[in-house]
Amino acid sequence: MRLIDKVAIITGAASGMGKAITELYAKEGAKVVVSDYNFEGAQVVAESINKSGGVAIANRTNVAELSDLEQLFTETKEAFGKLDILVNNAGIMDGMEPVGEITDEKWDRVFAVNTTGVMRAMRIATNIFLEQGHGIIINNISAGGLRGARAGAAYTASKHAVTGLTKNTAYMYAQSGIRCNGIAPGGVETNIGSSMTSVSEFGFGRQSTGQGTMPRVGKPSEVAQLAVFLGSEESSFINGQVIAADAGWTAY
Repeated sequence: MRLIDKVAIITGAASGMGKAITELYAKEGAKVVVSDYNFEGAQVVAESINKSGGVAIANRTNVAELSDLEQLFTETKEAFGKLDILVNNAGIMDGMEPVGEITDEKWDRVFAVNTTGVMRAMRIATNIFLEQGHGIIINNISAGGLRGARAGAAYTASKHAVTGLTKNTAYMYAQSGIRCNGIAPGGVETNIGSSMTSVSEFGFGRQSTGQGTMPRVGKPSEVAQLAVFLGSEESSFINGQVIAADAGWTAY
């Protein structure tokens, strides 16, 4: 097992890629904290892992709320005494709005979840890791954090910001036993589309041209395999990288 006795927090873990990452982490020996705003969904995932012989606890977290994040890390330390891996997976879409249509309200909401929440979780985790002398951060960023034709203005900007945050954090703490990498999935079978509201007809039309170059849609389990690699010692020399998992989509 590649993650034996590791303790990992995975946000947005009740469904999609977060659920797949959590389940595979547990199979690889990690004790997992199943964090999601959908607490009932998180409980279902945690119960399934525990019934299968793994170790998991569920936690309700709205990553846009600092108090929720603080409670998440407190509960993790109380349950397991440490934290080895943080996977920032929780995220929401915009409505494909170009900058000429985006509202302040939508912009602020997307950034609160996709960027500020990630930064705050990283800040808390980093201070834990500095005390321990080791730790790994994995940010699930999206191909939208590498290209401009994958979503609307708010989502694209929020994910580009996390790309920069990932690289900066890796550089800043490279000599402190902390690694920080990102995953940039292409189209994957998840329910993130359910977070889209007031979809822009113009923006959706423009983004559809980019969809035509996608080789295929991926499965959450394929992204989970990369998350396990980045959370294990197999990737000990990899730091500050954002790795696309997209069947070659960003190569077009």
